[in-house]
Amino acid sequence: MLKKLKISILGLGILGLFLTALVYGLLSLSLPSLSGKTSSKGINSKVSIERDKLGIAIINADNRQDAAYGLGYAHGQDRFFQMDLLRRNAAGELSELFGKAAIPVDKKHRFHQFRKRAEKAFSLMPEKNKKLLKSYALGVNEAVAQIQYPSFEYMLSGAKVKPWLPVDSLLVIYTMYLDLQTNTFKRDLTLTQVEKEFGTDMLAFITQPSEYQVALDGSKLPEYTLSIPDIPKQKTINMSYHKITEPLDIGSNNWAVTGALTKTGHGMLSDDMHLSLRVPVIWYRAQLNYNENNDNRQINGVSLPGTPAIVVGTNSHIAWGFTNGYLDTADWYKLSEQDETYFITQDIKLPQGSEPYILEMSDYGPVKILDGEKYALTWVAHQEYAVDMELMNLEGAKTVKQALDIATTIGIPVQNMLVVDRHGDAAWKPAGAVPGRLKPMQTAGMSEQYSASWSIDEIQLPQVLNPENNRLWTANARVISTEQLKRFGNGAYAMGARAQQIKMRLFEKSQFSESDFYKIQLDNQALFLKSWHKLLTKVLSAEPTKYKEDLKLLSQWGECACSDSAGYTLVRHYRAALIDEIFAPIENALIKHDLSLAPVKRDLEPGVWQLISQFPDSWLTEKHASWPQMMINTYQDMRKNLLNEYGANERDSLHALAWGKVNALKLQHPFSKQMPFLSSLLDMPTASGFGDSFMPAVQKSGFGASQRFFVQPGLEENAILTIPGGQSGHPLSPFYRAGFDDYIKELNTPLLPGEVIHRIEISPNQ
Repeated sequence: MLKKLKISILGLGILGLFLTALVYGLLSLSLPSLSGKTSSKGINSKVSIERDKLGIAIINADNRQDAAYGLGYAHGQDRFFQMDLLRRNAAGELSELFGKAAIPVDKKHRFHQFRKRAEKAFSLMPEKNKKLLKSYALGVNEAVAQIQYPSFEYMLSGAKVKPWLPVDSLLVIYTMYLDLQTNTFKRDLTLTQVEKEFGTDMLAFITQPSEYQVALDGSKLPEYTLSIPDIPKQKTINMSYHKITEPLDIGSNNWAVTGALTKTGHGMLSDDMHLSLRVPVIWYRAQLNYNENNDNRQINGVSLPGTPAIVVGTNSHIAWGFTNGYLDTADWYKLSEQDETYFITQDIKLPQGSEPYILEMSDYGPVKILDGEKYALTWVAHQEYAVDMELMNLEGAKTVKQALDIATTIGIPVQNMLVVDRHGDAAWKPAGAVPGRLKPMQTAGMSEQYSASWSIDEIQLPQVLNPENNRLWTANARVISTEQLKRFGNGAYAMGARAQQIKMRLFEKSQFSESDFYKIQLDNQALFLKSWHKLLTKVLSAEPTKYKEDLKLLSQWGECACSDSAGYTLVRHYRAALIDEIFAPIENALIKHDLSLAPVKRDLEPGVWQLISQFPDSWLTEKHASWPQMMINTYQDMRKNLLNEYGANERDSLHALAWGKVNALKLQHPFSKQMPFLSSLLDMPTASGFGDSFMPAVQKSGFGASQRFFVQPGLEENAILTIPGGQSGHPLSPFYRAGFDDYIKELNTPLLPGEVIHRIEISPNQ
């Protein structure tokens, strides 16, 4: 019997080894060839694709069109599945890959009809840009065709690889609209319902300006001077608790100084774009070398797989970077009985069969029913000027002033563009699609208020060139003046604490280097939370014996989002929990309409301090006897929930709540989330948490700086670019994790590629 058991165990072991070898064998067959020679009918002259030890793609071509082909080829080899997800996401076509589980997401995105809009935008493009997208698509498809077997994602899903189309590159840009501007129109709908249920006084209370304002001109909005509005008694009875999701400040930090503040006299730029962090990372490092109008160009930076452009980078004359602009680019219009609507029916394809999708449309945009009434969404992403390829023109700019002219023509979600040049100039300007309508609304208007100017791309945009203080900064908060705010509106600005801290750091020195800028990006001092730390200490000090350990950790919190600080965790989560509890009556009213305060949670900071200073009776729900009792109860519940979530019980030490564990950085592949047994193969190693939302060092569990970039144009040999992951999306590639350790260890990864270790030569085949 024992002998048979040993034989069985041995047999299972051999079978396991065989299956493992089979899996790795199949995966190996899907690896692209990174060295060799081939040919293509789609290029005009020879193209080479080189890679260094990090896998940085070095594209050498005689012209921009062939460079687009080369970049498409590199993207196709390393990131095709990621590109496929991006185009399907915008088009509402994920269900064809993932089945019925993806239908809710597809329906939400089909609401915008981006596939049709991409086709229309492509048809309106100049012929030169059409050729670039066609050349890029050809490079993608020829690279994919060279690989023997499809990547493992297609093996697991059973889906077929579909060719890349030129219009798919525009769908990738539309996915960025969904990531960067969805909160803009969600915010307006939330505020519309708040005004309807609680009145205009509550609307003003919730949207009052905070003290954290750092517009470049120093302008401030008038302080809120009205009394706290009452909440009707019936809104505070028999409520269930709902956590208000904290919105991610998608959009980034950047700052710049003129040459007056650098040793070299060159302008200097820092840029770190904050996005969801996953495997593979969103950006792809590339260097483009080509000739345009007898101008030999070298462009270094990051590209977005699916598009042929360098999104953030330098051409040795200028360097540019972006943060999300949050100008108001969307309005809702309430339809009257006289407003005609019509219906569009489409099929959402599934692996087997399809499901119909019916969309109600109006002359003002797609229609949503809220509380029995019809509202139409007008959004800049729905306009013909929303997407184009003009971003690539930055590659040829020689000065900041030339870049400012190009900014007005770019069709992307509107961004705060900071640009510097080798002559020492520095400037800020919104770059991207901005609607021509003159009066943005934060709540829904009537359909007769609609303006035909929505169809016009605004060209009169504000800018700041070489400010007297030689410093520029943006961090998703309001950058424009109070007067300009009337014209361009609030599209869900960040509160401003992060921007304020960056500004403070920029005025601490009179000269900067790349390493100085790096230190600012890594600044995790908790300046914003100092008042919350003081409040929580006061609340717990009412029972010092019971909360002895808690108070000790608070005294040792370090005033930073440091990995070993449990005190920081307590302060950070108490703030969120107390806001949730206090604003629960409003949140409960919104949830009934599938809405939430989440898009405006960052606006609640000034209001919550007024409430906990004045203790208005009408805001106290029936489950609390008093405000002080509510504040201590909220802490107790928060503490218990944290201990339960992070593997400890209420009797265990609170040291289990160290911020590095609670906020651990976890970069996961989409498939490992559904199939955890793949985690060791697909995911990046879990790293201790560092940073948070209200400081320059932004980091959440799966969110944060998607790159860290520091450069002086013309001095690229000193420039730094770190990315939290590798170039390749293939788990057996040597470039799958290359660069991740540098990012975690905060090392100075060079922007410029190193020694070439792979080379593909592609010759024209006429």
